[in-house]
Amino acid sequence: MNAAELEQSLSQFTGTTQYYQFHSDAWLTDGALWLADNAHCYWLLDVFYSYLFLLNGDEESFTTLKLTKTGRRALVVIDDGNANLIARQDIEYTDFPLAEITLYAVWEGERWVILLPSEY
Repeated sequence: MNAAELEQSLSQFTGTTQYYQFHSDAWLTDGALWLADNAHCYWLLDVFYSYLFLLNGDEESFTTLKLTKTGRRALVVIDDGNANLIARQDIEYTDFPLAEITLYAVWEGERWVILLPSEY
């Protein structure tokens, strides 16, 4: 699937009908699972989760991840949704098909839910 087809397909997700367990305290929406399956990027969700795992959901209940790709390299920035940096990670090589993507994570009392912005 090329980048244009991937972006077109991602635009259909405007909510979720189901949650899928990703880790013991992290779940994915329909769109996040579809992205991971079709863009072969479970690694990106693992990067996000590796920082979410360190956060206390009571203190930080909303986060964003933004991946920006330059050539075969990428930069992942995770913040609190108000541009307050939580983490920054350089990715030396990726074949991720999109030039950029943003994901959200919301703490729902017992678990993180990772979702597409259109599902928020």
